[in-house]
Amino acid sequence: MKVLLLYFLFVNCFTFLLTGYDKFQARRHKRRIPEIVLFLLAFIGGTIGLLTAMFFFRHKTAKITFIMKFSYIILVQIVVIYLKMTQKI
Repeated sequence: MKVLLLYFLFVNCFTFLLTGYDKFQARRHKRRIPEIVLFLLAFIGGTIGLLTAMFFFRHKTAKITFIMKFSYIILVQIVVIYLKMTQKI
C-alpha cells in the first residue's frame, strides 16, 4: 500500500511540475509539452496533479477541447474505481 501511495505522490507531483513548466514555456513562446503527454500522465494517476496545476497556474482552463478530453479521463477513472470497488475481492 505504501508503494502505491508513493507512486501516486510521485506521478501527481511530476504532472504538476510538468504542467507548470509548460505554462512557463508558453509565456516565453518556446517549445511546449505535448498535450498527449499531460493526458498520459493524468491517465496513469496524475489527475489530481494536473487539475491542481490547471487552477494554480491558470493553464489550459480556457481550452474547451483540453477540458473535454481531461473530463473523459476523469470519467474513465471513476468508472474503473467504481467497478473495482463493487467486486467482491
